[in-house]
Amino acid sequence: MSEKPINIKFQPIALIVSLVITLTIGFTASLFTRPEIAGWYAGLKKPWFNPPAWLFAPVWTTLYVLIGIAAWLVWRHREKSTKYYATGIAYVFQLLFNFSWSIVFFGMHQILGALIVIILLWISILANIILFDKYSKTAAWLLFPYLLWVTFAGFLNLFIYLLNR
Repeated sequence: MSEKPINIKFQPIALIVSLVITLTIGFTASLFTRPEIAGWYAGLKKPWFNPPAWLFAPVWTTLYVLIGIAAWLVWRHREKSTKYYATGIAYVFQLLFNFSWSIVFFGMHQILGALIVIILLWISILANIILFDKYSKTAAWLLFPYLLWVTFAGFLNLFIYLLNR
């Protein structure tokens, strides 16, 4: 499919809504994360490649912006087809797994459960990239930093599990 959207004119409200959705998910997930950083998380054994705590907020904020822009680019190609609805469902699942990870890891202190969630998140991001590519190559590429970061986060989650079981 071409990069030309069905509705060519720029629609800032739709872009803003897409960004607000992803940033709200990130902010809400951070409500489970932030209180646990200095306490529970600080007490865990972590691998040598664990980044400093201050790095997570700017990285995730950037990723949520990229996710929102990618979704908006695909939304511009909206159509009434099974393929488009499947793309939307995959996108919602990706957001659900993204949000769930913080609750499972930080909220419930379930490191192994969070590892399962992050694997499902990784698979759903890959599915999103494949499905988004059918509508917008730019949208698909915007999700690659997200996939790379979640790959890193998955390894971090795995090593934290192994060091703390």
